[in-house]
Amino acid sequence: MSKSGKVFWHILRRLSQGVPIILAIVVLNFFLLNLAEGDAVDVLAGEAGSATPEYMAELRAKFGLDKPLPVQLLVYLKNVASLDLGYSFRHDMAVSELIIDRFWPTLLLMVTTIIIAIGFGIFLGLMAAVGLNTWKDSVISVFALITYATPLFWVGLMMIVVFSIHLGWFPTSGMETVAAFYEGWDRVVDIAHHLVLPTITLSLFYLALYTRMMRASMLEQYGQDYVVTARAKGLTERRITFVHVLRNALLPVVTMAGVQVGAMIGGSVIVESVFAWPGLGMLAFESLFARDLNLLLGIFLLSSVLVVVVNLTVDVIYSFLDPRIEVS
Repeated sequence: MSKSGKVFWHILRRLSQGVPIILAIVVLNFFLLNLAEGDAVDVLAGEAGSATPEYMAELRAKFGLDKPLPVQLLVYLKNVASLDLGYSFRHDMAVSELIIDRFWPTLLLMVTTIIIAIGFGIFLGLMAAVGLNTWKDSVISVFALITYATPLFWVGLMMIVVFSIHLGWFPTSGMETVAAFYEGWDRVVDIAHHLVLPTITLSLFYLALYTRMMRASMLEQYGQDYVVTARAKGLTERRITFVHVLRNALLPVVTMAGVQVGAMIGGSVIVESVFAWPGLGMLAFESLFARDLNLLLGIFLLSSVLVVVVNLTVDVIYSFLDPRIEVS
């Protein structure tokens, strides 16, 4: 069988393995969220100021919250199997429509963050490893340590204070200038302008992580026997670094990038809250306090599917980065 055929069957097998994992996550999330006190009816009654017990019982019957928890779970699993994620009581619309509307801003933020964090992390880690024990290594290591230890919300607030309030270079919040009614290329530029500060804020933490990992991976590869053999053959250090060492050093970074997708969604909650970015993180934060369990479960389901797909992509990339790894 050709390699492309092996990759295809490998993808199908991994997808089939991911289904029970996602199912277990859905069940676990359902029970964990229902362990908390109160429900959507309590929140609605509290916002209204008062509500009779009869009216609250009527609402619970309408929303299906009066049924036993196992029955609610079975109904929810049946709906998910038919791609029905339920109804958001807070936003008065279908959960799937609401998630799709908010997914694209989060996806835009995550993709730009991953590109910047991995790209610059690999570059800085490579520079630090090549210039080991020089001023470049020291500066990059200190920079990575500081950015890794700095809280995201503080970085975001400082970005707003410096670049938005004092310098006036970037907007303080939002995804675009709604009142301007931009269209076409002008709207793309406007969204990119709003994207700069949230992306930098979210990428700094992961940039530091990938920088330190890339540096350590490069130094580990430099000590391998194949590098000694390459030097004995008379290959230049530049060729050894970029042709042999770099490719193997990328493997741990690619692995970490796949694992960090789920954590990146969690980190986007903080960044989206600071910059009022209309994404899934902000939506999950709002739905948590509103006890909108259907919406929360839908966001968690999408996050778990995204993590499974990204890790599958990482497995395929592995087979191309390292010829020793075959997809059987």
